[in-house]
Amino acid sequence: MDIGRGDTLWQEDPSPRPRMPDPVRAAAVRAVIIVAVTLVQAMVAFLSTLAGTWLAFPAVLSTVASTIVATWGVLDVWVTRQVWIQRNGVESRPSSTARALRRERRRARRQERRSAAA
Repeated sequence: MDIGRGDTLWQEDPSPRPRMPDPVRAAAVRAVIIVAVTLVQAMVAFLSTLAGTWLAFPAVLSTVASTIVATWGVLDVWVTRQVWIQRNGVESRPSSTARALRRERRRARRQERRSAAA
């Protein structure tokens, strides 16, 4: 879309970092939601303890359980990221010497096949 002065209306800026892979992003979103719920539970437990209501004890117990689950969620992001990098993130490029050796072996095999066929 052109606005008349040669400038475009929509201009994309380059991203500072590449986008996270889908499995890692899904784990990160899950972890953020779990941590947010845990923080809300901790606040409810704290305030109900200060108020002295019956809800204090169950809230503290559920906060402890949620903290364990939140720790698992954050570790899940880290493990998922490591697994994704291990499976998809490494580009294997042979060095020039390895490429040259492979080329020589191919030539030798072709020569052997030609001499065996003749």
